[in-house]
Amino acid sequence: MIIGVPKEVTPGERRVAATPDTATRLAKLGFSIRIQAGAGAAAGYPDAEYEAAGCEIVPTPKQIYGECDVVLKVRPPTKNPAALGAHEADMLHEGATLICFLWPAQNQDLVEKLRAKKVTCFAMDQVPRITRAQKMDALSSMANIAGYRAIIEAAHAFPRFFTGQITAAGKVPPAKVLVIGAGVAGLAAIGAARGLGAVVRAFDTRPVVKEQVESMGAEFLELDFEEDGTGEGGYAKVMSKAFIEAEMALFRQQAKEVDIIVTTALIPGKKAPTLVTKDMVESMKRGSVIVDLAAEQGGNCELTRPGECAEVEGVKILGYTDLPSRMASVASQFYGMNLFHFVDELGGAEKWNVDLDNEVIRGAIVTHQGEVLWPPPKIEPSPQTKSSPKPAPK
Repeated sequence: MIIGVPKEVTPGERRVAATPDTATRLAKLGFSIRIQAGAGAAAGYPDAEYEAAGCEIVPTPKQIYGECDVVLKVRPPTKNPAALGAHEADMLHEGATLICFLWPAQNQDLVEKLRAKKVTCFAMDQVPRITRAQKMDALSSMANIAGYRAIIEAAHAFPRFFTGQITAAGKVPPAKVLVIGAGVAGLAAIGAARGLGAVVRAFDTRPVVKEQVESMGAEFLELDFEEDGTGEGGYAKVMSKAFIEAEMALFRQQAKEVDIIVTTALIPGKKAPTLVTKDMVESMKRGSVIVDLAAEQGGNCELTRPGECAEVEGVKILGYTDLPSRMASVASQFYGMNLFHFVDELGGAEKWNVDLDNEVIRGAIVTHQGEVLWPPPKIEPSPQTKSSPKPAPK
């Protein structure tokens, strides 16, 4: 079997779906590896390194999409200017396998196009967030990088030190950072901000993350509510109206006090919730910075412009949608390892098997043999994995 890795054509995308290291690992699973010329250049991996790893370098995307058994990508298929504007999904041959980030809820026309071509497509954004699949969890890999990079971008835009300074010329207090959402991205942001010397506080609707936040030296902000925001797959769920009103009051108060806000709140399959409103932005000190990690899904800040840096009343709002791509070398290595483990889960070249009884495979598969198989059927958690009952009050 041949695995093909094309050059990404989405503007600003620097990542590649296989590095020379992960290509070598894939070859050990029995595959021949074909790389489009220049596919890894923007991530710091020249063609010569792929050739040294035993890969075949081909000049055109059609030699990847039209001839390879399995195509590994980062972004969903789109129109490819290197193929005279042909759509990458149309270049796939019937029966091919495609593994990439797909976002099927937002790309239903693309899903239908892949179904019609009888492409077997796996979405890396749909890999179940279960213990056994952690090594394939590309969303967490990219979120970790995005959270770290969010703080780097904030520090670049912020006109003061993050750490406090006491010098002969005067005293500067440390920056105050609020992180909304303490998932993988939020925890990475907390760690980076603490590492730079900032005073960090965080909020999450899931009380279970309090211990993690505090273990990193940040303050965990709480509301006087019994409501638990833990949803499926480790994500937060939509909260009650009363809870939302209370958290918005908290954010309104915090906006006046902090210098940096990093938002990471996402709800699967829905637009990102608006948590930072126009009046909150206007109440922040001049020179403050907001980094909206949900920008691509509509944004947590009302004034976010996806892909841009906006400025309102002296407050910079960073809506960048390419933060993992800004660290393309390590992002490609992480993503490439996620893909390697996923391909290994499929059995490698010798034992390739689309096993729909495998919960990881079933969770990620979107189209197969001319059918749309997404979303997967819900699996009821076993009694051992359900939340333990709260102890009775003393």
